[in-house]
Amino acid sequence: MNRLLLAILLVAATVAVLPAQRGPASGPTDLPAHVIALACAPAAATPVSSSALRVTGGQDAVARQSYAPGDLVTINAGSDSGIAVGQEYYTRRVVALPHRRVTIDHPGVVRTSGWLRVYAVDTEMSLATISHACDSIDVGDYLEPFVPPVVPAAHAETVAPQRSNYARILFGANQRESFGNGDFVVINQGSDHGVSAGARFVVYHDKRIAGNFLYEIGEAVAVRVAPDTSTLQVT
Repeated sequence: MNRLLLAILLVAATVAVLPAQRGPASGPTDLPAHVIALACAPAAATPVSSSALRVTGGQDAVARQSYAPGDLVTINAGSDSGIAVGQEYYTRRVVALPHRRVTIDHPGVVRTSGWLRVYAVDTEMSLATISHACDSIDVGDYLEPFVPPVVPAAHAETVAPQRSNYARILFGANQRESFGNGDFVVINQGSDHGVSAGARFVVYHDKRIAGNFLYEIGEAVAVRVAPDTSTLQVT
């Protein structure tokens, strides 16, 4: 009886320490730091992405929700859907602001959790190894083709403030509401409002005191522009 119990405990201990299957080690990225920062920067989502490609799990003895560089993760598509070894994809998810559903009037945050490279392909599923993590890569993250962003140069000219056309900061990464140099914020104006990549912005704070001017607190540059929203980097 004691030998049987010992054998069971040894088997249980062996199962408990089974390592996850790992992909080839991720080499150092050749992307400059400012390009990586923009690739990881937040954007507005209206509505949730319709991408059918998703991270569905990993190669572990136990179920996990989150993964890191070097981990092998599974994708819910394979060669029948055009997936091929070597393809690279962003991994992203949409996060709703607290107590709000993602709608056109109340956009959510597109959080880029990282990017991965397809390592092995079956007809209906694939394995990929995580190349870079901006955040943890989670089960359910959707995939979009990876294209390194181009960081625009700031415009040389500074346009006079348009007092009848102020934009407003909506949010930053992880629903932050305070920002410093180098941080990214999303505003509620885009190309439909005349914003272009590289446009320079002055950031004001409204003290909401009658008879006072707005208080200038910083500057920012548009680094990613959509029709209705833009991502700025605080300079």
